[in-house]
Amino acid sequence: MPLLSRLLPPPASRVLSRRALFSSNLTIIAPVYSIVNSIHSNNTRKMSLKAFVERLRSGAPPEFPQDANSLQFAQSLDSQDSIRHLRDEFILPTKASLKKRALDGTIPGQVNSGTNGVNGAGARAADAGAGAGAGSGDDEQGIYFVGNSLGAQPKAVREYVHAQLETWASVGVNGHFTDMAASPLVQWQDMAEDCANKSADLVGASPSEIVYMGTLTVNLHMLMASFYRPDDRRHKVILEWKPFPSDHYAIESQIVWHGRDPAQSMVKIEPDQGYVISTEKVLATIDAHADSTALLLLPGIQYYSGQFFDIPRITAYAKERGIVVGWDLAHAAGNVELKLHDWDVDFACWCTYKYINAGPGATAGAFVHERHGKVEHSGGGDAEAPTYRPRLAGWYGGDKRVRFNMANTFVPTPGAAGFQASNPSALDLAAVSAALSVFNKTSMRELRSKALVLTAYAEHLLDQINAEADTPFFTIITPRDPARRGTQLSILLREGLLDGIAQALEHNGVMCDKRKPDVLRVAPVPLYSRFEDVWRFMQILRGALGL
Repeated sequence: MPLLSRLLPPPASRVLSRRALFSSNLTIIAPVYSIVNSIHSNNTRKMSLKAFVERLRSGAPPEFPQDANSLQFAQSLDSQDSIRHLRDEFILPTKASLKKRALDGTIPGQVNSGTNGVNGAGARAADAGAGAGAGSGDDEQGIYFVGNSLGAQPKAVREYVHAQLETWASVGVNGHFTDMAASPLVQWQDMAEDCANKSADLVGASPSEIVYMGTLTVNLHMLMASFYRPDDRRHKVILEWKPFPSDHYAIESQIVWHGRDPAQSMVKIEPDQGYVISTEKVLATIDAHADSTALLLLPGIQYYSGQFFDIPRITAYAKERGIVVGWDLAHAAGNVELKLHDWDVDFACWCTYKYINAGPGATAGAFVHERHGKVEHSGGGDAEAPTYRPRLAGWYGGDKRVRFNMANTFVPTPGAAGFQASNPSALDLAAVSAALSVFNKTSMRELRSKALVLTAYAEHLLDQINAEADTPFFTIITPRDPARRGTQLSILLREGLLDGIAQALEHNGVMCDKRKPDVLRVAPVPLYSRFEDVWRFMQILRGALGL
């Protein structure tokens, strides 16, 4: 009992100095694991993960048993996880690799041969490291809770990119039109279409309504060029009060491009209080500006708060009032279930480097509803006189049946693919295709089901931390309703705590995202995060807070 008394929380009002964050308090985290673990080992009762998912999907609030704050409890949930094997599809940084500042040919969690290493360094590193503490603490996988910023690397990416490089080296320009046996990739000219085929479940659309091209902000511009058509009556764009800056720049510049004043044409929806915008507030704003609004453009999930907007209800309400509706799905695609076609969304854009895990700056995705992608020909199929929705055109949006005729009459590919302009990078699409191949081993319903419980479990343990404090250390600004959030929880810390806590987490191999002045964004991604990771993260956070 004397040892336990030394591990009980000190007075919650005590604020650790920066020095204390990295001293004795953190060194006892590992022993705390085993002691807390032993306290609960004989008392943990198994909770049905399936039943809990059904409870959350029904709209009931999450309820955890008293022994939920234990390693055994977390591991019992992991043992019931039907998609836990997908973690093995990813390379997760280790505590050692996070300290790397020079390439040495090694990949976290595995020893590479010189063939796969950088300039043959893999073999040398393996020789030098033989017997040097394999399985030590630094070799342990870190806790990667930053998939809302950049997803972890799928193992398939290296295979797909190497296949693309071999094809290029072997057949050169013929790679555009040659399907290579024993390759996971299709010929280059079909790669964007292949990625669209793999994305139907991801966003709830037919493949013909999906295109992979450009990057997110470029795609917003490309689609606003077609869908934002202001006139003297309808010229306003409704957006949120705190959009990701690039969205704000894009909308503002489009308004200026059309010769209008952003002060008169931008309508920003602000929350009634805090950081969450109610659906009712969105609908009221639509009503207030319905007759003068040309476009409503909102995020599926707000990047700062993690709020998941009611896309179907908002879309239907705006469209009933004659407003074009677009969605930025940067934080929604690969995170929550989407039904873009059924919800009658006009257009949407998303990046692929967050929850889709295709790598930094990877080729982005876009959706255009099928009614906007129609290409009609006068005279019964006359390719010289197509009728289609106006857009910024380029040769790669042209129908590939006539693309190489080199005619000056643009004949779009029907569907979203007709909104392409330039030849997409086959190297980038190789990474996107690899990332999507992991999603094709499960479903968005399965991923969302696990995410609902992962996030609720994290919220429960965070609430326990605050319950031990005389003054709360933080406020969770993400909606409490599981249906109104994705995997991200945004934690607004007490002023002055962010930098010290972020350093303590990094020191212990935890990766999550900080947004100044005081927000920590924590995102346990269901593809590769475990309930055990959530529990271990909380023990490290407790240590950083002096508990």
